[in-house]
Amino acid sequence: MQELHDAPLAPLTTFRLGGPAARLLTATTDAEVIAAVREADASGTPLLVIGGGSNLVIGDKGFDGTALRIATKGFELSGTSLELAAGEVWTDAVARTVEAGLAGIECLAGIPGSAGATPIQNVGAYGQEVSSTITEVVAYDRRTQETVTFPNTECAFSYRHSRFKAEPDRFVVLRVRFELEEADGLSAPLKYPETARAMGVEQGDRVPLPAARETVLRLRAGKGMVLDAEDHDTWSAGSFFTNPILEPAAFQEFLGRVHDRLGPDVTPPAFPAEDGRTKTSAAWLIDRAGFTKGYGSGPARISTKHTLALTNRGAATTEDLLALAREVVAGVHEAFGVTLVNEPVTVGVSL
Repeated sequence: MQELHDAPLAPLTTFRLGGPAARLLTATTDAEVIAAVREADASGTPLLVIGGGSNLVIGDKGFDGTALRIATKGFELSGTSLELAAGEVWTDAVARTVEAGLAGIECLAGIPGSAGATPIQNVGAYGQEVSSTITEVVAYDRRTQETVTFPNTECAFSYRHSRFKAEPDRFVVLRVRFELEEADGLSAPLKYPETARAMGVEQGDRVPLPAARETVLRLRAGKGMVLDAEDHDTWSAGSFFTNPILEPAAFQEFLGRVHDRLGPDVTPPAFPAEDGRTKTSAAWLIDRAGFTKGYGSGPARISTKHTLALTNRGAATTEDLLALAREVVAGVHEAFGVTLVNEPVTVGVSL
């Protein structure tokens, strides 16, 4: 297991921001992961677990503890059942399932990060969520000091949430198991309108798996959501804010604010959510509150390709990023009475 001291963490994140860790361990096996976690817990050392770094905002002062980078490998395919080690690169794993002719995660192509992070955030895009195909999550329970296996029904999946996100200091994901679909080389039924339009088909249609993956990659790239070291629009965490889900009374109040600000004929995006609530679009709110693509004059700005991405233009600090995020949150709340919630995990800082 590799060990470094006063180790830079910014290169391990897609934002390329944050100060150093007092100690950085890189684990390549499940046993090494568990040993590192147990050592930190036994000594009372603060522990930061890092996968692909695509959902992290680390403070400029860094992390005064042990940062554990999970770099485990393992791609095991048996029929339609897939097991991934937590350290597997997610977008590579998606590509391999498409090559194998299996459907279920093809529309999650291009999402940066590691496989172990996908159940934590219940990663989703373009009409698919990992909760639809995950069968089991294997994790180390820091409270009981045991390796445990959770079936899908015990993962408490919801929109961008899970039991692992609810208890971030308890579970360390080691492996994720999926059940995919063999559909004669075709995708799962397309659920997302933009994807169907881009392919010239109807929602619910199936298309060749490679075409579905390539279309999603093209759509994501057009929004700066596929990593490219030369493109500062991709120096981000993807969507910085989750889409708000509003209670019925709050949604009616929101509609009133929209009509007062934008006119009675303007209808905001609205999608049915669980328990009679309504989901609306964070990107729409940000744009209509006046924060358009490319907004900002400093080293941290809104992406020129997508209003939901906050970006490091190359010389930003974490404080620059947070100042922009706070400005957006305040502006949206003033305009529409809705409080945006950050999607990335913050370390040593907060909005």
